[in-house]
Amino acid sequence: MKHFYFIAAVLIAAAVLSGCSPQNETPLHAGSVVRDTINGTPCCVYLPASISNNQSPITYPVLYLHHGMYGNENDWTEQGRLVEIMDSLLQAGEVKEMVVIMPDNCPHRPTSEEERANAMNGDWIRRFPAFMADAESKYPISNAPAQRAIAGLSMGGFHTMHVSHHLHGQFACVGLFSAAIRPVEPDPVYDNWENEIRQQMETTTLYWIGIGKEDFLYGFNEDYRRWLEANHLEYTYYESAGGHTWDNWQDYLCRFLKKL
Repeated sequence: MKHFYFIAAVLIAAAVLSGCSPQNETPLHAGSVVRDTINGTPCCVYLPASISNNQSPITYPVLYLHHGMYGNENDWTEQGRLVEIMDSLLQAGEVKEMVVIMPDNCPHRPTSEEERANAMNGDWIRRFPAFMADAESKYPISNAPAQRAIAGLSMGGFHTMHVSHHLHGQFACVGLFSAAIRPVEPDPVYDNWENEIRQQMETTTLYWIGIGKEDFLYGFNEDYRRWLEANHLEYTYYESAGGHTWDNWQDYLCRFLKKL
């Protein structure tokens, strides 16, 4: 009987993740990644196959995808399996073609507590409007909020949360993966964050939060969900096993993409 339950658990896990696994060696919708500098920021940019095949429509939906504190613009392609996940979901017809822009949202690698606080000091939130405008001038991506999504892990989840409320009304879909929540140091860009989130939720169609039960940020996410609920703000929540790991972030990305 124990053997049966083990097999069943394995099959269930495989079914959950199967949509994020490559279907074959040469997907029909194989995308490509280019390295670029956008508004002075190093980036990796995932381009769907139809762009390279010269079949591009006027604009594509866009996802801005952020890395964590000690990472860089290569993290989502090298550790997060972004290309394999996108190609697999496209092959299965579970997502639409989109451009995914992965910026280096923390160019100065923190080595101390003070520098870790500075990594979330509001600078990226202030820089993001110019970054987004430059991205829209360089790539065939939509500037319509309904066609924009933003997501990130850990510190990148923090940046995602605060960019999206600071620019409330500009993103239809927001994904927080094991996100840091509250600012470590005060900064004017965070002064009105609670009211801005209330305004943001009037136009956000998907506010997705994923966290592992053993993640060191679990309690902060739990407190934030309580605040959202106390303010009658709707969100989608996914709680996984495990902690602050790439296995979880790959899974969260897959689940988030399927809802866009």
